[in-house]
Amino acid sequence: MKVLTVFLSMKGETIAPGMKTVNLEKGYTNTAAEYIQQVCGGDLFEIVPVRTYNPDHMKMIYEAKEEFDQNARPAIQSFPDSIEEYDVIYLCFPNWWATMPMPVFTFLDHFDWNGRVIAPLVTSGGSGFANALKDLEETCKGAVILKGIEITGHETEASMKKIQDWAWRIRQEKN
Repeated sequence: MKVLTVFLSMKGETIAPGMKTVNLEKGYTNTAAEYIQQVCGGDLFEIVPVRTYNPDHMKMIYEAKEEFDQNARPAIQSFPDSIEEYDVIYLCFPNWWATMPMPVFTFLDHFDWNGRVIAPLVTSGGSGFANALKDLEETCKGAVILKGIEITGHETEASMKKIQDWAWRIRQEKN
């Protein structure tokens, strides 16, 4: 079985419990995607926006809000050549403005999802998927969207077993 784990993750400044700011060398979603790849194997693909978001987390939030308000599809650096060969695609993203970040929409709009299997994972400050699953269904017409998993961002490292158990269960069911 061929697996692709796709993720968008922001490193640098973020908000931690107690409204403290912390600097991450690796974003929470990146860590979660690596946990999936460790247990399921396959390919790992990072969605990298062309634009550089402001390193100040509070300013970045409003850049993301502007993209959301405009329903923008910001350019990303690259795409996989194809998704046809993959049996399961784990799609990992942070919650931005109650849905997926707009660069994730750019990635999704690039492919035909008919018949593809998507297993979504979201990291958030506590709002979980919010509207993301509905938006994923609307964007990826014809895809089979499996039960996803919600991870509170700052709990990602402590959630390694939970993430890996979820991913492995899906891999076994689809094998």
